[in-house]
Amino acid sequence: MASAVVCIAVPPARSAHQAPIRQAPPADPGLQMRIAAVVNDEVISIFDLVSRLRMVLLSSNIPDTPEARQRVEAQVLRSLVDEKLQLQEAKKQNVVATDDEVNSSLAQIEKQNNMQPGQLNAFLKLRGIDRSSLVSQVTASIVWAKLVRRLASQTVEISDEDVDDALKRLKEHAGEPQSHVAEIFLAVDNPSQDGEIRALADKLTQQMKQGARFSAVAQQFSQSATAAVGGDMGWVRPDQLPADLAAAVAPLKAGELSAPIRTNGGYYLLLVLDRRTGDTGGGDKGPVYDVVQVVFPLPPQANEAMKRAAAVEATSIRGSVKTCADMLRVGKEKAPQMTSEGKVPAANMTPQMRDLLNKLSVGQVSEPILQRNGIGVLMLCSKDAGAAAKSAQPNREEVFDSLLRQKLDTVSRRYLRDLRRAAYVDVRV
Repeated sequence: MASAVVCIAVPPARSAHQAPIRQAPPADPGLQMRIAAVVNDEVISIFDLVSRLRMVLLSSNIPDTPEARQRVEAQVLRSLVDEKLQLQEAKKQNVVATDDEVNSSLAQIEKQNNMQPGQLNAFLKLRGIDRSSLVSQVTASIVWAKLVRRLASQTVEISDEDVDDALKRLKEHAGEPQSHVAEIFLAVDNPSQDGEIRALADKLTQQMKQGARFSAVAQQFSQSATAAVGGDMGWVRPDQLPADLAAAVAPLKAGELSAPIRTNGGYYLLLVLDRRTGDTGGGDKGPVYDVVQVVFPLPPQANEAMKRAAAVEATSIRGSVKTCADMLRVGKEKAPQMTSEGKVPAANMTPQMRDLLNKLSVGQVSEPILQRNGIGVLMLCSKDAGAAAKSAQPNREEVFDSLLRQKLDTVSRRYLRDLRRAAYVDVRV
């Protein structure tokens, strides 16, 4: 699994009429001794696998049923094998995750889920998840990021010419429509895995259509570098995607999920979060709005109860923030996949959105808005009546960061592929 910020999703609060959360049964001591896989000279136990399965299903909001476990078990075990390889390579290269780094990551998980310090341990225990499983995942994420960056520093160079070329292409294509896309990538390392990975892709698609959060599923299953940000690829034009992915995105509406897409490397699941028209380059482009937006996603066939719950969440933000910085922080905690900030030209907006922003004062939060992909709120940070639409184009630093992420993703995949090929792995379940 690609290095990622680990996400633990806390279920919404229960009403007085709902059944209490059932505490997970105590672990069978015999599980400690049974072996799920051997990776070089280290063991992954059945206990490790069961604990991680519980964490993955909980984080992804997938019902913990025997059928669901059977569908994802092979991929979860593969991620545990990859994690073991990453930790072994880090030890070999004398790369470590400090206590401060691990504790900071765990504290961030608590913060994202509105927990008090130390509350995460009790949360995991109640659900039968061994804390060491989460610590191992966090540690592997930290050391793998360090290893990839170390290797990339020796092999990857992004020149000023590379940035200039990227900026030139952005300018040439500025008038084209763009899509805000998120991805899940499931690698197929050899043809014998194809059926298994396709079945997993189908199952994840089904679970997300039934309410599993795309961002959480991406964080736990995706093998792309974007897993760290819930699969978010940002705004892209068709020419920025491989032809097969661009063809799959083209017919999708905002909020729609693609069917599994087979590529040379594996399967992709793509979610179109939003769409916008490009800068036409002519006439008065109007003002540029600096906006923070938080959207609580809804599945395509959301019922009224789901809509009410999302509206309550959106309304709660209105009373808890005073600045755009507050809005962005709270949004990243409550709806990280669908929180965004930036300068948006009036020319790139629908008339309804322009009317809404024109009615807001700077620092004011809108009423909850029913959108195509959820219910959201907007805060107007500033309005520049004389700014040109080109101000919304990324700057050199942002383009450099985008190119670097792409390079790191390639390095990470190759590095892990080489470790797999050189390793002795004996899977016993």
